[in-house]
Amino acid sequence: MDRRVKKTWNVTYRAARRVAITVIGTTVVLLGVAMLVLPGPGLLTIVGGLAILGMEFAFARRWLGRIKKETRNAVEKVKERVRQKRTGGTTPPRP
Repeated sequence: MDRRVKKTWNVTYRAARRVAITVIGTTVVLLGVAMLVLPGPGLLTIVGGLAILGMEFAFARRWLGRIKKETRNAVEKVKERVRQKRTGGTTPPRP
């Protein structure tokens, strides 16, 4: 294959991949937003759409990282409340 043809093919492939990821990721996010008011796992679908978009876009990776961090914090708070409830509220806070 000629060098120019290879380069053109590579550029075309990357552009097509980016467009496909954008369309699919945006569609999944929008379906998730719709599922917030319709029956279905809206939040999980939005996270899935952001994961798809994160393959190409830094903003989606940042949002996904923040969602993961906030989810971990919320889970730890719930675990702490459950521990306190089980022991009568005498458990010292975990570091």
